[in-house]
Amino acid sequence: MIGSLILDILSWALLIGGGALVFIGGVGALRMPDVYTRMHAASITDTLGTICVLLGIILQAGLSFAAIKLAAIMIFLLLTTPTAAYALANAARLAGVVPVRRAAGEGDSS
Repeated sequence: MIGSLILDILSWALLIGGGALVFIGGVGALRMPDVYTRMHAASITDTLGTICVLLGIILQAGLSFAAIKLAAIMIFLLLTTPTAAYALANAARLAGVVPVRRAAGEGDSS
């Protein structure tokens, strides 16, 4: 009974945290100034958010064939997301897209 409650709390914490990370990544992709920072915000937070959501679902599913399939999906995402981010950044660089540079003193808190 207590173990089931702890598993449910951990599962829901992972699901809520993963959903929050995906949301933050989406907002970051909208707010960032250029393709490189948008790609970075989206790839980092979406990868971690997706892993958290999948881990939460695996905990809910228990030891089953569905959990094994979800783990395989998670491994696939861990291998393909960094590769896709690299390919996108490389294509942008080859297309001549330059990063946005801040002017001196812009954004300083002093």
